[in-house]
Amino acid sequence: MKIGFIGLGAMGRAMAGNLVAAGHAVTVWNRSAAACEQLASLGAGVASTPDQAAQGEVLCSMLANDRAVCEVFLDSGLLDAMQRGTVHVNHATISVALARELAAEHARRGLGYVSAPVFGRPDMAAAAKLNILAAGAPAAIETVRPLLQAMGSGVWPLGEAPERASVAKIAGNFMLASAIESMAEATALTRAHGVSAADFLEVMTSTLFASPAYRGYGKLIAEQRFKPAGFSLPLGLKDVELALAAGSATQVPLPFAGVLRDSLLEALAGGDAELDWSALALVAARRAHLDERESAEDSRQP
Repeated sequence: MKIGFIGLGAMGRAMAGNLVAAGHAVTVWNRSAAACEQLASLGAGVASTPDQAAQGEVLCSMLANDRAVCEVFLDSGLLDAMQRGTVHVNHATISVALARELAAEHARRGLGYVSAPVFGRPDMAAAAKLNILAAGAPAAIETVRPLLQAMGSGVWPLGEAPERASVAKIAGNFMLASAIESMAEATALTRAHGVSAADFLEVMTSTLFASPAYRGYGKLIAEQRFKPAGFSLPLGLKDVELALAAGSATQVPLPFAGVLRDSLLEALAGGDAELDWSALALVAARRAHLDERESAEDSRQP
């Protein structure tokens, strides 16, 4: 299949590489041309403009946020340059409002639109083990299903309205952030009583919370391994704010989302923008002054 791919961050680069490996003719575009070099070495074509990447049967995109999606697809006139019948598969985590707007703008031009945000970090993207949500017209989803299967281990259809996939992704990331915050606060509590984060989380993630999310993020917290960021704190804040906006639009209170927003803002105010969002553990530790306490305790040891 002839495919375009726009957006080659850590996730998009791995996803596009898997499409190349699956034998598809892939043409890539990225704002930073240097990001295209790895894909070119794998056999992908490189477009100098977004509309050149959009000349295939399907155009996939993995951009950072609403603003980037609007700039590339709405403000630039890219949708007008695409041929009728082309299917755009949007993998970005975007607002519910923008998902609805994109669906309408694509339909007005005779373009297919599939909302297909993903669950998984860059290592899972590289291994083609993403879980991919999919919402859109059934025919459009079936057209792109082989591509989704080449990039992930599971495809989860959620109906025809594209915003359904967007809100499910937002809600899923809200749950992940909640899990991280709970581990951050719990490990601050155990450390204050002399039980290390590593020892406590080994117990929890081997018993009551033996699931991929708790195990994966628990390991990062236990090892204090917050670089390189698989999912950065600013992206976490963006997604929690998307959850709050979606809740406000439908009068759904999300009180814990407000707690998460403030914790993420505190992390960014502390200069942690380049860290993984599991670094919420640092915020909980700073609030409890754990480093000072532990240093004082060490100094009292004979």
